[in-house]
This record gives sequence, C-alpha cells and structure tokens, in this order.
Amino acid sequence: MPPSSRTSHRTARLVVLVSGGGTNLQALIDATTASKDSPTAPDHDAEIVAVGADRDDIEGLARAERAGIPTFVVRTSDHDDRADWDVALADAVAAHDPDLVVLAGFMKLAGPAFLGLFGGRTINTHPSLLPSFPGMNAPRDALDHGVKITGATLIVVDAGVDTGPIIAQVAVPVLDDDDVETLHERIKTEERAMLVDWVGRLAHEIVDHRTTTSGEAS
Repeated sequence: MPPSSRTSHRTARLVVLVSGGGTNLQALIDATTASKDSPTAPDHDAEIVAVGADRDDIEGLARAERAGIPTFVVRTSDHDDRADWDVALADAVAAHDPDLVVLAGFMKLAGPAFLGLFGGRTINTHPSLLPSFPGMNAPRDALDHGVKITGATLIVVDAGVDTGPIIAQVAVPVLDDDDVETLHERIKTEERAMLVDWVGRLAHEIVDHRTTTSGEAS
C-alpha cells in the first residue's frame, strides 16, 4: 500500500503492535490525533496507519477501531511454527509501509524475518532501567531486590529479550509501601509519556530526513 502524498511528506507512518489492553497505543492515538486535529497542539509528525495483534478480541484492537485505524491479526495458531508466523507478521506489517514499528505491549519476540525488514526501526518499552531486570516480571524483581529507584526504558528491538540499544530511560522511585501493582502503575504512567515523547522525536527526524533527501534530489 503506497503512502499518500500527505503522509509521505508531512508525517512518519507508524504501525503499532499490541497483545492486550493497549494503554500505550491509546496514548499514541491521542497524541497523533491531537496533532492533526488541533491547531494549537504541537506537531507530532506521526500517523498511525495500522494496528496489528497476535490475538483477536482485545481492547487494543477495539481502541484502534474506535479511532478509525485499520487493524490486522496474525495468530501463531494459524501457522505451522514460529518461523512461519514471523514471516506472516513481517508481511502483514510491510503491507502498510511503515517508517517506524512500535511494540506497545506486544508479547511476542521478533524473529529473523521480521527483523530482516524492520530491524533498526522497531522500538519497544520495558518497565525497568535496563539492563537491570529484563523479562516479564520487572516490577516484582525490583521490589524483590530492594532497589530504591527503578523506571522504564525505550529500546530498539533486537533478537534478544530486552537487549537492544537503549534510546531513552526515565527513573521512578520505589516507595516504602509499594506493591507490584502500585509500582507498575507508576512506571506505566512515566513509560507512556516517554514513549509519546520519543515517537514524536523519531517521527520528526524521519520527516526531516525525508524532506532533506527530497530537496537534495530535486
């Protein structure tokens, strides 16, 4: 699907992948919609052109549909193995010609087919200050280790588990009365703000580069 002339010159094309409720997705929808619809909002330079998932009937897809954003689902159960699923996911994302892919609570590891197409331009957040506490239980691990500061990290996705190059981090204090739920909720608040901020920055860089390259070509 070729990009529209408006999108190709004025905005970076985002595909967002989700597996659940989509609160990070909603933050991105709010930011990118506000930048287009409100003359007083800052220019976010980004447009979500599709939202994909690895399962049906999740709130993340419903959020996209309510916003009028095209959606797609690539289920692992529909494929012979993870390698076939990885190829299918890569093809589904590529159909929307993204400049940037955002994993927003997407609970699957990217494989070689996907990274072959989108390596270096796929980003993800994690609820700790990486490289500390990678994996699924970062807030619990932070509490178990007794740290006083944790936070959230934005990374470029690679083939490992939370091992990609770090783009940005934000610190969150661990309070004496925190449990896993309260700590994780505070981390997620900062994580969403960081994601929206940095998607805006990266989109601006993409658009600036495209404009500069186009100007040089002409």
